[in-house]
Amino acid sequence: MNQRSIEDLLAAMWRDYTDMNPHAERIAKLFAARGEKVANDHIALRTFNLPRVGIDVLASAFVRSGYQARGAYTFPEKRLIAKHYEAPGLPKVFISELQVERFDPGVQDIISGLVEEMEVSLPGRQDFCLSGRPWKLGFDVYERLRESSEYAAWVAAFGFRPNHFTVLVNELKTFDSLQAVNGFLEAEGFALNDAGGKIKGSPAVLLEQSSVLANNIDVPFDDGVHRIPGCYYEFARRYPGPDGELYQGFVAASADRIFESTDRGQ
Repeated sequence: MNQRSIEDLLAAMWRDYTDMNPHAERIAKLFAARGEKVANDHIALRTFNLPRVGIDVLASAFVRSGYQARGAYTFPEKRLIAKHYEAPGLPKVFISELQVERFDPGVQDIISGLVEEMEVSLPGRQDFCLSGRPWKLGFDVYERLRESSEYAAWVAAFGFRPNHFTVLVNELKTFDSLQAVNGFLEAEGFALNDAGGKIKGSPAVLLEQSSVLANNIDVPFDDGVHRIPGCYYEFARRYPGPDGELYQGFVAASADRIFESTDRGQ
């Protein structure tokens, strides 16, 4: 995959994301109306840690185009691990995966069964990360997964596609802080994820993050259409480390609460 095609893939991911998450497009337009040119800090993807669909599989299209793994993270409470990837001049890619073996056998069987339904050739496609849900799913199965893991239910319902994009607050010209961005969003009627506080992190850990809650959207299931949380929009402000360069990694304690932006209970 050459540089042009990875840019095409990223653009297609944005289109898919805004189709599912009209709030993000509205926020982007609100920023544009202020004269802002939004820079994307990172794109997040979710998956299961099964051989056919694990992090390395989902990352392969990015790695082939020059992305390199830079950081690894663990989220014991949510039974997740993650890696992030970087390439010069492109947004970072953050990929997390559910540790399926840490759930009860019933949940493991459901997830394994879903993955087994996939076409064999699908994970090898360069747009696998944008292929959507490749299996059948009843709403009762979604609810069964949600009882154990909101994350598992989200992946089951939406498959392989962007979970969120992230505005790099450092590049905004009309806001001097993440607090100011949050205040603007709330004044426009957006609800923020306040799990652990509306701002996760601090200058001391070189990263502040916030996010709006995922909006509920109509999703087709085998037994009809149901409204469930879709995608969300995140905002990140980075601070320079001892070397004077902006910190490019992630803070697990903060990301742990950001994951909850798609929880039904939020």
